[in-house]
Amino acid sequence: MTYEDSPMQRSLSALSDPTRRAVFEAVAAQPRSVTELAKTQPISRPAVSQHLKVLSEANLVRAEAQGTRRIYHLDTAGLAALRDYLDQFWTDALGAYAAEVRRRTKPN
Repeated sequence: MTYEDSPMQRSLSALSDPTRRAVFEAVAAQPRSVTELAKTQPISRPAVSQHLKVLSEANLVRAEAQGTRRIYHLDTAGLAALRDYLDQFWTDALGAYAAEVRRRTKPN
């Protein structure tokens, strides 16, 4: 697997589009069908479906069949890959912040 094919890279690429992020955020707020999502976005149902396809391929959302409808939910697998990547920066930033606090509060 190359860097470009990594789960983290697929997640970042999928979320780089503002409309796709809005669709993702709508699914995060509440599981929804394509029709329900299209009502929350200024795009057509086919466009919502295309965005959901990209999000699904990045393992950020998953579909569950309910009768004739597909309800989209967050997929924790893709979120975990993205979080693992971002956590490394959080740990470094938090460590640097703690060091700066110690430096500033150190008695002279």
